[in-house]
Amino acid sequence: MSNENEMRQIELQKVVLNIGTGGPGEELEKAKNLLENLTGRNAKITKAKSRSAFGVSKGRDIGVMVTLRDEEAESFLERALEAKEYKLKRSSFDDQGNFSLGIKEHIDLPGTDYDPEVGIFGMDITATLERPGFCIKRKKIPRKIGENHKITKQEAMDFVKERFDVEITGE
Repeated sequence: MSNENEMRQIELQKVVLNIGTGGPGEELEKAKNLLENLTGRNAKITKAKSRSAFGVSKGRDIGVMVTLRDEEAESFLERALEAKEYKLKRSSFDDQGNFSLGIKEHIDLPGTDYDPEVGIFGMDITATLERPGFCIKRKKIPRKIGENHKITKQEAMDFVKERFDVEITGE
């Protein structure tokens, strides 16, 4: 039995996969099917939030995303880290206990084969870390999280090193 407070232990809360296609059409459908095949979950189409410098109008379909939780999140993250050879940059971590990584080609993920019908897609993967009790932040009437309960960049890096045996490299 450890002396550490259970409420201080860090957990993987979710992993979000995102593929941006830049617009609607056949490529968006292929990306959607790819995410659904990789995860076994329904992919959600994402829309542009505002008119950008790229000329994409507000509300236009620009990508797809899937959110994974619990064991699904952990096993997919393990595959993604294996594709990155268990190395992450310090700059991949933010100050709120999250980290992101990019996969240049989805076929780099272990157990994924090339399908000429789909083609090659890159994706962004974001993992969110939390401590127990963070759910009060998402309630209908949200409460503040105390500063000492928030996850720092260093704590997130230590968690990933210990849990997934990842090497953290410089910028």
